[in-house]
Amino acid sequence: MSVTNAQKISYIRQGITVETKPLQHPGRTKLPESLRREEIIIEPDEDTRDCKKMGEEITEVLEYQPGELYVKQYRRIKYARPDTSGILIGELPSRPLPKIIAGEGLLAQIVIDKYIDHLPLHRQMQRFERTGVKLPYSTLTDWVSATCGLITPLFNALKAEALHSEYLHADETPIKVIDKDKKGETHRGYYWVYQNSIDKLVFFDYQEGRGREGPMEILEHFKGYLQTDGYAAYDIFDKRPGITLIHCMAHARRMFNEALDNDYERAFYALCETQKLYEIERVSKEANLNFEELKVVRCMKAAPILKAIWLWMQQQYVHVLPKSAIGKALAYSMERWNKLSVYITDGRMKIDNNPVENSIRPVALGRKNYLFARSHEAAKRSGMLYSLLGTCKMHGIEPYGWLKEVLQRIADHPINRVQNLLPHRYIA
Repeated sequence: MSVTNAQKISYIRQGITVETKPLQHPGRTKLPESLRREEIIIEPDEDTRDCKKMGEEITEVLEYQPGELYVKQYRRIKYARPDTSGILIGELPSRPLPKIIAGEGLLAQIVIDKYIDHLPLHRQMQRFERTGVKLPYSTLTDWVSATCGLITPLFNALKAEALHSEYLHADETPIKVIDKDKKGETHRGYYWVYQNSIDKLVFFDYQEGRGREGPMEILEHFKGYLQTDGYAAYDIFDKRPGITLIHCMAHARRMFNEALDNDYERAFYALCETQKLYEIERVSKEANLNFEELKVVRCMKAAPILKAIWLWMQQQYVHVLPKSAIGKALAYSMERWNKLSVYITDGRMKIDNNPVENSIRPVALGRKNYLFARSHEAAKRSGMLYSLLGTCKMHGIEPYGWLKEVLQRIADHPINRVQNLLPHRYIA
């Protein structure tokens, strides 16, 4: 099982490279037509009265000016009725939170700055102060809290739709939380994240621990395929009627990648064979195959590769130390091979759990900036916003425009039709 120098050179620690021809530079990107244009006419210095205009040359420069805080002032004219029976005055339009001074645009921007652009509230407070507007930190937190209270029915509708699926991804990620019962310390809570990759919906459920109680409650009525990593808390679902537990090929591949320094030849061979499976997925995606076509391709091309890898792992395992990195990588995959291979039986399923991991990335970026949630309730509210804004991202929806419109409409929107305000039903 020798490895050629050419193969070694082509290998990069995160995968296998494919030789490609150098791409020609496409030139400067054209600026979007949707941007406002400020025209500046430049005439020659010489006299042009006897000249004939033959055209013009246009040079565009992308500019920026800081966002503007402004005051929306409602002036309601009062009239006395002619018969002195009372006063006439126009009604104020509905506001999302009538008892605060912030409008829906400002509320939406504060949320987007924190949960999309990862700008903590105390930095936003400093930015507002530079414009001459002092907003206490407690005021900003109260505004975010009140906004979450307003859109809670929308989050519940998203959760119900996401779970109404026969195929879910699940994963979890930690979040530090200030606990009033632990002075000077933070509590390690968890977001349990569930993604419906077919309908492009995701929701974050905050739990104070990493035990199986959280997903057991959320998935109490779920029936279908549940894709996870190898975390033992999910094993309980393998025994629940109506649920088929499947695992993530990316996690198996990662263990062989970590075993390269221990046993290069075996680890490299496993990575090469796994890369063939991913190449089938890539080509199929580029061909825009439907679910049934993808199933046929997988059965024809991926099934023989999976069978060969399974036989190879059984042969190699008896020649390695069980506690070595390569031994652990082989044992991990062998133990889960049926659950790693079941994706080929249904074109709806993914080869790995990467879709839900992509939805978790904003949390990882956010906690590097704001470090922790200030309470368990604050962590729950953050999960609500990550859910709705993450669903916006999956559908390519501009989040500020969506959230501002929701805040404009939700106070007067019928509660029994609140699902119509969800991101995937939003029309800009």
